[in-house]
Parts: sequence; C-alpha cells; structure tokens
Amino acid sequence: MAFGWQIWRIIVAIKDFMVLVALLLFFALIYAGLSASGNVGGVHPGALLLKLDGRIVEQTTAPDLTQSLAGDEDGQDIQLRDLVRALDAAASDSRVKAVVLDLSGFQGGGQVALERVGAALDGVRNAKKPVFAYSGGYDDAAYLLAAHASEIWLDPMGFAVFAGPGGQHLYYKGLIDKLGANVHVYRVGKYKSFVEPYTRTNASPEAKEANRVLLTALYNDWVDNVYVAHPNQRLKEYLTHPQAPDGDLAGYARKMGVVDRLGDPYAFGARVASLAGNDDDGVASHYAAIRMADLLAANPAEHQGAPIAVVTVAGDIIDGKSVGDSAGGDTIAHQIERVVADKSVRALVLRVDSPGGSVAASEKIRLALMQAKARHMPIIASMGSVAASGGYWITTAADTVLAEPATITGSIGVFGIIPTFEKSLAKLGITHDGLAATALSGQPDIFSGTTKDMDTLVQTEINAIYKRFVMLVSQSRHLPVATVEDNAQGRVWAGSDALKLKLVNGMGTLDDAIAEAARRAGLNPEAVHPVYIEDSPGVLQTLSAWFNIPHTHANTDPLTRLVRMHTGQLGQALADVQNLIAAPVVQVRCLDCPLTPTRPHTPGQTWQTLLRAIMS
Repeated sequence: MAFGWQIWRIIVAIKDFMVLVALLLFFALIYAGLSASGNVGGVHPGALLLKLDGRIVEQTTAPDLTQSLAGDEDGQDIQLRDLVRALDAAASDSRVKAVVLDLSGFQGGGQVALERVGAALDGVRNAKKPVFAYSGGYDDAAYLLAAHASEIWLDPMGFAVFAGPGGQHLYYKGLIDKLGANVHVYRVGKYKSFVEPYTRTNASPEAKEANRVLLTALYNDWVDNVYVAHPNQRLKEYLTHPQAPDGDLAGYARKMGVVDRLGDPYAFGARVASLAGNDDDGVASHYAAIRMADLLAANPAEHQGAPIAVVTVAGDIIDGKSVGDSAGGDTIAHQIERVVADKSVRALVLRVDSPGGSVAASEKIRLALMQAKARHMPIIASMGSVAASGGYWITTAADTVLAEPATITGSIGVFGIIPTFEKSLAKLGITHDGLAATALSGQPDIFSGTTKDMDTLVQTEINAIYKRFVMLVSQSRHLPVATVEDNAQGRVWAGSDALKLKLVNGMGTLDDAIAEAARRAGLNPEAVHPVYIEDSPGVLQTLSAWFNIPHTHANTDPLTRLVRMHTGQLGQALADVQNLIAAPVVQVRCLDCPLTPTRPHTPGQTWQTLLRAIMS
C-alpha cells in the first residue's frame, strides 16, 4: 500500500512539473510576442537609436534551438527592409530629431545591403536631420554605414582598420592525403573553384585571376561609395599608410579625416542630447532614445494599391524545407505556388541573396516560377549582395534581371564530390569484399571506392546539367550559346561586369524591381505595395528566439571582434567537412561568394557544427 502511495506521489509531482513548464512556456510566448512588437504610443521626441548588434540580412529567421541552448554569442540579425523602412520613417516623422548608429557590436552584411542602408541614411540627412555614428572601432562594413553619417565618432582608445575584401581559404588536400581518403571530383568550368580545397593545396591560376577581377570591382565600389558619402577625408592616403606615426591610432584617424570627432560614450551621449533632448532620468549624457520597433509600429507599412508579391531566396539553397539561414527548395516553391494561386497578385519579384547549393532544389524553385510565367505573371529578379550558381540558375525564369554594381553573380558551372575511404580503412586494417551483379552494384561505394563506370556516369550527369544551365541562360538572356560558354566556366562576376556581359538586364534596387514589375503588369508603380511572402516561425522557433538573449561578449572591444572574424575559420572548416559528407553530390555552388560578410562562427557554433558533422 505504501509503495503504491509513493508511485502516486511521483506521478502527481511529474504532472505538477509539466503544468508548471507549460505555464512558463505560455508566458514566455506572450513575453516574446510583446517584446518583438513595437509600442505605438512609445514614440516621444528624441533620437532614433539603431543599435546594430548583429548582421544586416535580407530575411531574418528564428535562431535554431540548439544554438540558443549552446549559448550562441551572436547578436540578433537585422532585417534590411525593416531597417530601411525605419530610416525612411525617421526622415519624415517630426518626433525624430536625429538618428544614432551604434556600431560597437556590428557584424556586417552584404555590400549591396550596406549600400542600401547608406542611401536611406542619406535620405535622413536630406531631410535636414543629423545622423551620428559611434563605435570603438570601424572595419570595412561598419565604415560603409558610418561614412553616411553627419558626424563619425570614435572612442579615443579605438581605431579604424580597413582590410578590403578577400582573405584566405582553407585547403584540405594535404589532410585528405594524410588520412588516406579519396575525394572523387566531377566538374565543368575551369573557374569552378569550389572543389579546389579538396583537390589542391592552393588556388589555381584561373581561380586567382577570377578572384582578382571580382575583388578589385568590389573594392573600387566600396571606395567610391565612401568617398561620395564622406568626401572630406584623405582615405586613399589612410589606406596606403594605416599606421599612426606617433602610435595614436584614434588621433591619426581623426587627423586624416576618416572620423570627425573623438570621444567616450558619455561625451557622445551628451552631444546627441544637445540636439535630441535628454532622457527623463536627468543624466546629462542620456539622450531621449526611440526604439526602432516603436517607430515601425507608429509608422506601419503602406498597404494601398495593388499587391506585388516578393519572394526572398536567402542563404544556401538546400533540398527540402528551409532551415536556419538556408533556403529550402520545397519552402520557396510552396511560397511561389501561393502567389500563383492568389488571383489578386499581378506580378512577382524574386529577391535573391544566395550563393547557390543543390541543383535539384534550384530547379524546383525555377519550375515553380515557370508556373507563374504560364499564368502570364511578370517575374522580375532582384539580385542582392550575391546571386551566383544556383542563385543565378533560378533567375533564368525571370523576364528581367536587375543587379547592383557590388552584386556577386555568375558562377555558371556545376560540380560533384564523392568522398571514399578505402585507403583510410586499409590503414586501420579494415578490408572489404563482396559480389556485384553489375558494374554499378553498390556504387558509389565509400568503402572500396568508385568504379570507372560510376565515374563516367556522374561526369556525364554533370556535363548534362552544365549544358542545361548554359541553355537556360542562353534562352533567358537571349544570348548565343557560344557567348554564354565564354562567360560561364564557373567564373564569378561583379554586377557591373555582369551587365557588360549581358548576364543581367540592368542595374537597380529592390524598389526598382518592384516598380518594373508593376509596369509590366500594366500598373502604376506609384499605386502598388510589396507583399513579402514568407512563413511564420513555429512555436519552438519563437521560444528559441526568446531564449537566445545576446551575451555581453557580442559587444566587445574592436580588436577582439577583428580576431574572432578569423578564428571563426575553424568553425568554417568543420562546416566544410560536414558539407563534404552530407551535401548533395551534384551542386551549383559558389566558393568565392562567402567572401561577402556572413555570421562568424563562434565557439558555440563550432561545437554545434562538429556535433552535427558527427551525427551526420
């Protein structure tokens, strides 16, 4: 009897615990919803504070639950269109007296996205409102925004370091040889450098030449944008001689006109308060600040006129549903199908910010777009910071493709990778034996290697996909096949060069693409509004976002952030190993495209990546 009573007490305790957890989750969801939404009545006269502790991205996603529990140290992503809309509202809202850019924890973004924010900052200044930028240290990405400010402030203990685009890639051929592994590579295109880390110990001359042209175009675009935004500086001299003769890095940046003023956060706050007003707490250095979420809530997006659907493809294109920062072929195709089924939508804009990925997923997205085309719906492709390989493949369904000068595009090439471990197993004394009914039985065999027939089959498939890729580009861009062949070969181009080669139809922003879609649909561009087609996060994703509280590490000193950008390559190496094992065999993926700023791998992410690689 006593034993039964103890069991009953345990069951009741478990029940009470589960009820308590359910209540906590319920209130957490309510709190997360209230925190994410702005307060319409919370906008009082002051300065719009944009504390950019994270990346600027085309489309935000709720953090992965494992990332949250592992203590991901990154800040939250900032959605480009929300940031631009907030700045546009700041320009016209009389309650906003100034805009403050706090770039102390900024983690970058694609060059095209940063330039779009810069243009929005120019709009604020054109409205005769000051823009203040502050940071303990400026890198290329942060300065591309800060250059558009009325006053650029730097902490006296900080510095400004501009490295330019580019950097080192890891090559695994030596490690693969030591392990005795065998990587079978199938490729088309002499510039398709994605496979080179697995086949070489350094970059090929062709890859270096293509990279040189691309990096030069991106660098020149950065310099031109900064010079136009902040002309009173000796930038070229500073880039050539970045070392301060007297060791005072901050003072040297001020002397060269790279920054306008030096001051600690208290001095900076007092300066903003002198124009925007003080906070109610009475502290002289505390200015009246307006949250971005509150300003957006008080200035809702326009929904007048005809809807223009915008489908965003951001991140690696993967098979199945979208996960994290990736774009799932099934998810994007379903979004396009929803647009096709909506009779009120007259045109579609495809916003692409992707280096490509799975061939099958890319083709699934393209076929969904062709359904929209069959309904005579105009399709305009708008390229963001990168639209290459699979990201370029899907744009071939568009009537018009618009890029921007700093867009990374092209990479018309196909490759496949199959790793086998027959030599590795032999080193461990593990042998293999068996019977095969045909030349392809058991192939591809990761234990005994691939056969010549298997190699021929895969290479034939790669050749066929490449031929299809070239044909799609030829038909969509109205170019001779021979011309596409000359400009293809897996080579990557900046948007300005892609226009010269007729790989894109013109230069233009997302707003330009929406206007062009309206015109092609017979609508007045001034009487339409964009409708962004995206999936709402589930309950677990929402909870994950709530639990992912940014750590103080994210807003650390500039030198530490600079070093972390490079130590994060360890996590990237593990991700490359995971990709080699788990990714589709045949891919249209661009190696050079990760040169655009992405979320750096933190120690937490590195262990997550290692764990997932092992579990794969």
